[in-house]
Amino acid sequence: MIDINSICYIVGASGSDECVSFAASSSDYIIAADGGYDLLKKFNIEADVLIGDFDSISSVNHKHIIKHPVEKDDTDSFLAYKLGYEKGFRTFVIYGCMGGRIDHTIANIQMLCHMAQSGARGFLIGENTVITAIHNSHINFSDENCGKFGVFAHSAVANGVSIKGTKYTLENNTITPDFPIGVSNEFISKTATISVSDGTLLLIWYETEKEFLERIKIYTEELL
Repeated sequence: MIDINSICYIVGASGSDECVSFAASSSDYIIAADGGYDLLKKFNIEADVLIGDFDSISSVNHKHIIKHPVEKDDTDSFLAYKLGYEKGFRTFVIYGCMGGRIDHTIANIQMLCHMAQSGARGFLIGENTVITAIHNSHINFSDENCGKFGVFAHSAVANGVSIKGTKYTLENNTITPDFPIGVSNEFISKTATISVSDGTLLLIWYETEKEFLERIKIYTEELL
């Protein structure tokens, strides 16, 4: 039985210059998705398992390897997510999956929405940026969050959208993916909540890896 507070860390092959400094607990799980193995080695972090087609890595030396063919429907990061989900994890922190090829970045953003619609929550992090998705749910922010953030519809329509405790607020509004009404909002040193009653929202905000990891329980408390 997986502890609901446990985190599945997924490390991909893009954004290889970023810092990875998380300290996993004994109940957490670390998956290297293909070339993410090299990124973990760079920061002396041991993966629990390696998964992928290994088309972006020259050599692999690990006792737990799950190899897939190059021609497949799932990306390596999505294979990693499916493995973590099957093991019971519902919180995913994902490194090395922004930057590089834009099509892979978009695919990973779509993966966040799949997670949200499956009762999980994933976070893409890198370059002091965090991206997540919520579906028929909400997310809370600390009064220590600062700076700008954006909220975007990632379903045909998002109904019952509320944004509270921020510079610009909404109350039970409808937003669509063809009009960026949620761009360039700001945190104002208050606790904030963003919610959607029917649909999927994509959220982007800015904080360091250290700040994010200190606040992750706030961002996932409605999953507990």
